[in-house]
Amino acid sequence: GDVLYPKRTKYSKNRKGRCSRGCKPDGTQLGFGRYGTKSCKAGRLSYRAIEAARRAIIGQFRRNGKIWVRVLADLPITGKPTEIRMGRGKGNPTGWIARVSTGQILFEMDGVSLSNARQAATLAAHKPCSSTKFVQWS
Repeated sequence: GDVLYPKRTKYSKNRKGRCSRGCKPDGTQLGFGRYGTKSCKAGRLSYRAIEAARRAIIGQFRRNGKIWVRVLADLPITGKPTEIRMGRGKGNPTGWIARVSTGQILFEMDGVSLSNARQAATLAAHKPCSSTKFVQWS
């Protein structure tokens, strides 16, 4: 049921890489909605955390408003089964993550009041394991 990862990729396994600690200029401003949530530090977000935060926001809106998800979990994460000896190659893909830089917009909201949007952002902030803050279009 989760749709927040790509249907197919060129390579099935990627390298882990590093999350950029600096603030990239693209994706740091609101582009679609009036309110949004912004990441305070760089890190990784799993596709499950993104989906859980999206559902929390939608549940708060009660069929009102609109939401935009600005992050996509496009990097596969591999894992080896338990009690397997070291070596013998890389494990199979087990999940998907999105690399998030500092100041990147995660979700955008519109069509609801300020208090309702702030409440939804607070609920969504508990889902990812990185700190976020509420931003407003000015």
